[in-house]
Amino acid sequence: MLNLSNLSPQDGSRRPRKRLGRGRATGHGKTSGRGHKGFKSRSGSGVRPGFEGGQMPLQRRLPKRGFTNIFRKEYAVINVKDLEKLDAGSTVDRTMLLEAGLIKKKFSLVKVLGDGEISKSLTIAVDKVSKTARQKIEAAGGKIEVKEA
Repeated sequence: MLNLSNLSPQDGSRRPRKRLGRGRATGHGKTSGRGHKGFKSRSGSGVRPGFEGGQMPLQRRLPKRGFTNIFRKEYAVINVKDLEKLDAGSTVDRTMLLEAGLIKKKFSLVKVLGDGEISKSLTIAVDKVSKTARQKIEAAGGKIEVKEA
């Protein structure tokens, strides 16, 4: 019967590690399979990833496109249906959303979008609110206080 105590790999499926520099009798002594002299025989040698033997490498042959806007603002997006989970009459701000686990800490700005429905009256104090989210929140009797970032 086969169980964990008598498991072993199939014959010929595993090969022993090549032990270099252990004498001539091993077949890998003296130069340890590196040949004589030259760049590849030296310690610490070897070409870096992407090196193409001096040919202009691919990452330099391809054209560059676009740029990264260093002033970009990243918003944590939350939908109206997510606000339905919160208690009625409460004030919803960044710290409350963090505690509720609805946003991650790395986002400094919060935007509410209008996906889903809401039936509770809430006071929303965030950085941005979409038109549809504003309509749904106000229709449910809620208030919106948009903070200027």
